[in-house]
Amino acid sequence: MTQRLPVLFMGHGSPMNAIDDNSWSRALRSLGPGLATLPLRAAVVVSAHWWTRGTLVQASPRPETIHDFGGFPRELFEVRYEAPGDPDLASRLAADLGGSATEEWGLDHGAWSLLVHLFPDAKVPVVQVSLDAGLAPSGHLELGARLGAWRERGVLVVASGNATHNLHDAMGRMSRPDPATPDWASSFDRDLASALERRDSGWLLGALDTPEGRMSHPSPDHWLPWLWAFGATDPSDRLDFPVTGFDLGSLSMRSARWTSP
Repeated sequence: MTQRLPVLFMGHGSPMNAIDDNSWSRALRSLGPGLATLPLRAAVVVSAHWWTRGTLVQASPRPETIHDFGGFPRELFEVRYEAPGDPDLASRLAADLGGSATEEWGLDHGAWSLLVHLFPDAKVPVVQVSLDAGLAPSGHLELGARLGAWRERGVLVVASGNATHNLHDAMGRMSRPDPATPDWASSFDRDLASALERRDSGWLLGALDTPEGRMSHPSPDHWLPWLWAFGATDPSDRLDFPVTGFDLGSLSMRSARWTSP
C-alpha cells in the first residue's frame, strides 16, 4: 500500500527564527527526525510570501535563497538554503494545478526559515507554489485538494503562514516586557483549532469575514496557506498541533500536522 505523507501547516513568524535558538526554532527542529524517516521525493511549500497573478510553481533545479525582508542583522542575510529543486515534479504539478512552471522565483523566507530546521542538511528537494491573488478562498481550498493527491507520490505538503498575523499590532507590543494576548487573537486562534478538529470548511472559508478575522488578518496572505493545507487533507487523517502559543502577544505560532493512519 502506498504511504500517504503528512500535511504540515507551520507558523513561521519572524525571519529571525531561522537563526535564533528559541522555543519556536526548537519546536521545528524536534519535528525533523520524524520527517527524515519518510519516503520523501520532495517537499512542496505554499508560502504566504509568494503572491502572484495565477498559480506559479518554482521549477529551478537549484532554487535561490530569497531574502525578502529588511532591517535584520547581516547574519540573517548570509543564510543560504541550498536544497535542490525538482523541475520534473514542478512541471507536472503546475499542470495539475492549472498553473505555470517558472524559474523566476526561489525559496522565500516563508519556506527556508522553516526548512533550515526541518531538513538542516538541505538534501530533500523543494518545490514552492505561489498564492494566486485573484482566487476566492474556495479556489485556494480546491487547489489544496489537488495538491493533496500528490501525498501518495512522495510529496510532503508544507503550508507556511500564521494563524494570526496583524503585524501593526504585534510591533506595537514589542516594547512591552510581557505583552498580553488580545481577546481577538486568542479567540480567532481557538476558533481555528476547533474548526480544524471538526473539519468545518465553511468556517475556514468565511473566517476573515468576522471581526476577529479582520483583526487577525488585515491582509489574507498569511491566512490562505491554511486553506491549502486543509484542502490537502483527508477525513481519515489524524490532526495534532505540535506548536502553539503567541509571539509578541498577538502573533499566533500555531502549527498543525495531519498524518495518515
